[in-house]
Formats: sequence, C-alpha cells, structure tokens
Amino acid sequence: QAQLVESGGGLVQAGGSLRLSCAASGRTFSSYAMGWFRQAPGKEREFVARISGSGSNTYYAESVKGRFGISRDNAKNTVYLQMNSLKPEDTAVYFCAASRRGYVVVKMVDYDVWGQGTQVTVSS
Repeated sequence: QAQLVESGGGLVQAGGSLRLSCAASGRTFSSYAMGWFRQAPGKEREFVARISGSGSNTYYAESVKGRFGISRDNAKNTVYLQMNSLKPEDTAVYFCAASRRGYVVVKMVDYDVWGQGTQVTVSS
C-alpha cells in the first residue's frame, strides 16, 4: 500500500504563501486521485482540494477557491498545494490523501491512504 509524507508546513504571516508537498511511495501513483484536507483545532477535518490521477481535473472547496492551487508531478510521485493570500482561518494541520475513485469525492471515507499531516500556522 502506498505511503504518503507531507512537508512544507510552517508559520507565515497573513497574506503570505506556502507550498505543501506530499510524496508518495509505490508504482501506481498516477492511478490515484489525490486530495488535501485540513483540520483546525477543535474542528472536524475538512476537504480542501482534489486532483485527478492525470492532473487534468481539479476541484476546490469554496473557502480556498482562487487562493489555493493543487497540482501533481507523476514522474516524481508528488502532489502539491500552493497556498496564496493566506488567512488566519487557514491555520490547521494539512493532510494529503489518495483515492481510487475516479470521480470527485470530498468525504474522508472515500480516501484510502493518508499522510501524517503538516502544520500550517497563519499569524494575523
């Protein structure tokens, strides 16, 4: 089973940018759709963005649309989340996840493999 490792989190001021990376092990990376979720303290984990296996289709939560961009490099088995115009409410642990489903899914139960998460803190 594939393993996922996130990196790139940190502390940034409001209005700043960060790029998260998620490196996957295994030979079938391109067959998985990839998603990013986040979980703020005391809140449930929520969907952020999703990209198809080929990278041709993306889908975003309304709260991040126009500010965040998801992309992937299948040659490097890596998916990225570019986060711009960050707000304090974006503060959370960010998780990447892999899904075998070939259609847009936003629920945690539809993702099969999860990373350990990386902390993003946005100061005001």
